[in-house]
Amino acid sequence: MTNPIRVGIGGWTFEPWRGAFYPPKWPIKRELEFASRHVSAIEVNGTLYSSFKPATFAAWRDASPDGFVFALKASRYCVTRKVLAEAGESIARFVGQGIVELGDKLGPILWQFASTRHFDADDFAAFLSLLPHEHAGVRLRHVVHVRHESFLTPVFVDLCRAAGVAIVNADSADYPAIGDVSGDLAYVRLEDAREEEPTGYAPAVLDDWAERARALAAGDTPTVLLCAADPAPVRPRETFVFMINGAKVRAPHAAMALIERLGGLPG
Repeated sequence: MTNPIRVGIGGWTFEPWRGAFYPPKWPIKRELEFASRHVSAIEVNGTLYSSFKPATFAAWRDASPDGFVFALKASRYCVTRKVLAEAGESIARFVGQGIVELGDKLGPILWQFASTRHFDADDFAAFLSLLPHEHAGVRLRHVVHVRHESFLTPVFVDLCRAAGVAIVNADSADYPAIGDVSGDLAYVRLEDAREEEPTGYAPAVLDDWAERARALAAGDTPTVLLCAADPAPVRPRETFVFMINGAKVRAPHAAMALIERLGGLPG
């Protein structure tokens, strides 16, 4: 597939998954090995809070199968500062810590902003201009996750499209989603799972998201998504869907149920 749909979870270390997702007595040191063979991507939250050594990224690479992808949350020091245009040094430090050791398993870098951050066009444009497109010969792709209604404007979408940066579409009860497609990939975070549902989302809702994921991968923008600008040109896009937050205990089974609807893990 040239435009695979990757479905994943947030992280792989979560005690309630032991015995519910991981087999009983499965070694903790081998949890990534297991998880990466049942979903096709993992969004790493730990990189938001800490830096890691190159050897750690290499170990993640070696523990996961061919075709698997890690999305990395960027350091909080890049996204929490008052003036985003001053984040250059922090961005360089994050990119230079050794993430390129993941090689072709390095997926998008997720730049996640607080729900209290308002859209400032000049400052955000300056921030986007700081994002490098490669490091040490490895291509870098970027996704921004904004969570304030002030970003629901064509100006924001146009800035991201000009920079080749994707916009997260989040299914959340806490803030508005932005469904506009930009960049060469699509990135969805499903954050409204329910613990009473064995698969987090009801079967019919998973059916709907499977159809939306197929549409995004084909290059379309599903009409049910809230958009701020005109549709992007139609072209195939690698598509990521993460079951994350919400009822986290259900995330692996939600992801596997969606993968089944999409025809299995990408080959």
